[in-house]
Amino acid sequence: SMQGRKMGLLWDISLIDLVLQPLWDYLHQNHHDLLRSPLFPVVLSVTTYFVLVGLYTVLDLLAPSWPFINRYRLHPDKPVTWPNIWVTLGVTIYNHLFFIFPAAVAQWLWRPPTPLPPEAPTLWSFFLGILGCMFVFDFQYYLWHLLHHRVPWLYRTFHAVHHQYNQPFSLVTQYLSGWELFSVGFWATIDPILLQCHCLTTWGFMVFNVYVSTEDHCGYDFPWAMHNLVPFGLWGGAPKHDVHHQRPGTNFAPFFAHWDWLGGTHIAPAQSSHAAKWEPDEMNEKKE
Repeated sequence: SMQGRKMGLLWDISLIDLVLQPLWDYLHQNHHDLLRSPLFPVVLSVTTYFVLVGLYTVLDLLAPSWPFINRYRLHPDKPVTWPNIWVTLGVTIYNHLFFIFPAAVAQWLWRPPTPLPPEAPTLWSFFLGILGCMFVFDFQYYLWHLLHHRVPWLYRTFHAVHHQYNQPFSLVTQYLSGWELFSVGFWATIDPILLQCHCLTTWGFMVFNVYVSTEDHCGYDFPWAMHNLVPFGLWGGAPKHDVHHQRPGTNFAPFFAHWDWLGGTHIAPAQSSHAAKWEPDEMNEKKE
């Protein structure tokens, strides 16, 4: 009957919605104390970051002698060198010791343990929450980024360090000044609170945020990269961010492309090859 089919459909939807509940129950029962600690989000983000950067750096070192990796690099003719790795790794470790670690201790001292609700988020609210946080974060960083390029003092003092490399590789992701790192960390912490996300959604956002940030700087154009999965050029990705590092007046948004379209700062890399080249007419435009 029609009524039966309706009930069946609603039952299916609620089952899909509850798909995270068994995972949440397992985490709740077996890792309760770890998950409640205010240090957990920091440990999760830092671990995700170093695992991803480790993987990309292995690829960077293998690429010159492994053509099937090198062909996906945006600059196959410019290998990442050991000095590049040591300098960026040094700054990354310095930042973790002197900025991220003290911030983590402060969170641990001042923030109460995370309350863990018995219900998992629905699958819908999980993905919508992550998308919402990404959207808000994207806008915040777009404004910060634009300001720190357009105001020379801000650029020199806080953002120029990140632009020492005009061909990014994954370790450049957190090759940042303390102020930039603090800004990024602050929004990543605050946005899920503002959007009242479930803690599982918050952790999902943090992991995804780190994933796409490192992908943005990785210097590869893999078929499974976000900009190749999201249709209509709505996502920036590594090729567009690579263009930003070479022409710093373009492609300011970290994730999505809509703010750059609206602001007239969007430039698409040429589709002709993996290497990020520009169309000749764009080459003749004035540099900002």
